[in-house]
Amino acid sequence: MYGKLIMNDIRKSKLISITIAAFMTAAAVLTSAAGMLGINLFGAVDHLMEEAKAVHFLQMHSGDIDSQRLQIFADSQENVEAYQLARFLNVNGADIFIGENSLEESVQDNGFSTQNKDFDFLLDLNGDVIHPADGQVYVPLGYKKDGSAEVGDNLTVHGVSLKVAGFLRDSAMNPDLAGSKRFLVSENDFRDLETFGSMEYLIEFRLKDQAAFRAFQSDYFAAKLPANGPPVISRPLLIMMNAVTDGMMIAVLIMISILVIIVAFLCIRFTLLAKIEEDYREIGVLKAVGLPVKDIAKLYSAKYGAVAGAACILGFLFSLPLSAPLMENMRLYMGDSGRGAAAPLIGALGALLIFLVVMWYVKSILRRFRKIPTAQAVRFGAPTEKSKGAKGFRFSENRLFSRNVFLGVKDVLSRKKLYATMFAVLVISSFILIVPQNIYNTISARSFMTYMGIGENDFSIHLAQTQSTDVLQAAADISAALAADEKIERYTVLSGMVFSMPAKDGRMERLRVDLGDHNAFPVMYSQGGAPTTDSEIALSSLNAEELVKKPGDKLTLIVDGEEKHMTVCGIYSDITNAGKTAKASFETRNADLMRVVIPVELRDKTAAAETASKYQSRFPFATTAVADEYVRQTFGSTLDAIQKASYASAAVAVLLTILVTLLFMKMLVAKDRYSIAVLKSMGFTSGDIRRQYMARSVTVTALGIVVGVILANTLGEAAGGVLISSFGAATFSFAGNPWFAYLFSPLMIGMCAMVATVLGIWEIGRLKISRFIKEA
Repeated sequence: MYGKLIMNDIRKSKLISITIAAFMTAAAVLTSAAGMLGINLFGAVDHLMEEAKAVHFLQMHSGDIDSQRLQIFADSQENVEAYQLARFLNVNGADIFIGENSLEESVQDNGFSTQNKDFDFLLDLNGDVIHPADGQVYVPLGYKKDGSAEVGDNLTVHGVSLKVAGFLRDSAMNPDLAGSKRFLVSENDFRDLETFGSMEYLIEFRLKDQAAFRAFQSDYFAAKLPANGPPVISRPLLIMMNAVTDGMMIAVLIMISILVIIVAFLCIRFTLLAKIEEDYREIGVLKAVGLPVKDIAKLYSAKYGAVAGAACILGFLFSLPLSAPLMENMRLYMGDSGRGAAAPLIGALGALLIFLVVMWYVKSILRRFRKIPTAQAVRFGAPTEKSKGAKGFRFSENRLFSRNVFLGVKDVLSRKKLYATMFAVLVISSFILIVPQNIYNTISARSFMTYMGIGENDFSIHLAQTQSTDVLQAAADISAALAADEKIERYTVLSGMVFSMPAKDGRMERLRVDLGDHNAFPVMYSQGGAPTTDSEIALSSLNAEELVKKPGDKLTLIVDGEEKHMTVCGIYSDITNAGKTAKASFETRNADLMRVVIPVELRDKTAAAETASKYQSRFPFATTAVADEYVRQTFGSTLDAIQKASYASAAVAVLLTILVTLLFMKMLVAKDRYSIAVLKSMGFTSGDIRRQYMARSVTVTALGIVVGVILANTLGEAAGGVLISSFGAATFSFAGNPWFAYLFSPLMIGMCAMVATVLGIWEIGRLKISRFIKEA
């Protein structure tokens, strides 16, 4: 019996059934895909960490090293499972040629390594440990993805020629955020290359108890072991850096799926209440003859159960091929997840969750059957709709609108609750369209540098100890050249140094501090501001969180052998260098200098690439990076992932707008058949009435778009902040494309709504006065 009733109801209301099924299918597709991508992502990261036997503690060091002291320390630590000292031959990008092109413009620290013996293995694309033959080189995957290298290419460094034999997965340096890239060669080739670069060391440990990482790190620093390099890299940080690119895409998909579910709920509520109103008298009769409310509700829930069940099954099936292209980046960088059987199960559970939530919502609406008065329903049918009217909006006082436009706007103001569904959907559509694109535009914008620990500039010059024997003298030479260059508007020199810092438990910790004028190129501060005196220090958000510090708190550093008491003046965002840095402006005679960064602003912004190239040629030991290119290379994979999500969100926004507007206008015309018949009997033509409905649609669409744009730039900004904060940004503001947010998006949503409105009100001309005037 239920099957026959369901099929008859679906045939009678095809558009309603198709629209609701479409939204449920979209929600199921997105939820299932996000679930499968999520489990595959975490599985792939774990699988890579296990296959490569990834490190638990990694300290990079440039300069002299005492391997015997390190071995003694490792032997004395009960928590050490394994220790090794790996070499990293840092070679200037301008000296590395792949084919005819050099890596001069690469912002990564490119270096050569040999395969490790015990752990931190470099793997091929099959997940096997690589053992290159003499004359072979395995290249980081990033250069395969951007097209810089292909298998069979020749790689040359100062006449040493190597054949690209393949590409490697690197658990420590896979992500663009890592800042360094390892090329794998044989021991013999490494010896041949050794004279063309500067040696750095990777001091690596695997721990028996990872929970004791902080204690082990404190012991390492207390022993005054080599630490002239970036902050220590831990296993959780490796996992985060490897997962963040695909993780952000998954987060955007989840956000979209939640909004689609909300739209589905709005449509279900609107259509179900309309159906209840239409069947009000019949419901009263069924209650009068003694049919239980539960059984009456089943007649309605059965249809939605059938539609939801079919839609969720369809959504799950669609999600299987959809998730494949979205996992390309994951498979390339991390390989198989090892969760092949579990992923479809998680996807199916996601679709089942959508089904259960929809059925719960339908049943919650149907509870109002209990409140329907039987006698009144049988005698009078559904209660007449109460129109509150639009106070102060009288036709006699109208001087602004034409007659039809006035009547359309007045109807919207009189029946606000009725139009709330369409309004809410247009708000959500605008939100879905704008927010992912704004996130993409923000990360790809030059201003995003302010979240990377360096202020906005036209190009920057980077110097490391591995690139020059005397970094400070090299920085002075570059500064002199910049000062004499009339094209330069301003610049500043920021020296990255490492200082010891007494912890509360008496142990010594290490803090990387960038010294210089931090007001010249300010970064993004969430609290306070840049240091202005030599006793002030600003902390990155992750450092502030770990050290439990806020502006006004005290902090002690060991500077030139003496304690220097500092006051925290600000908290800023830094999503590079493991997110753990600090900024100060004092001077020091003796500290571990890691690198120097010189941000530069030009008088002519268009000459950035040309000027950067000139300084790269003049100072080949340094690395110059044009701002836009620096951001692109650091976040290239992340940008690709978010762009894919933004394309999906645009398609969803268009689908939502067209289907819901079409459904709403058709149901509104059906609901207003009597009113339309009355208007026709008064002399209004079908064209007049269509213009009234167009006016209603334009009014609601305009309001929905305005509110949607506002929310996209407020709540959407907060949502984007949650994503970015996952890797070190304390504050976040959109740097979106105003043409897209304020012109293209509203036009796109508006055009979709207008096309759907025209289609939805087309049948007004076919309504006969004689037939529907009797419905009074």
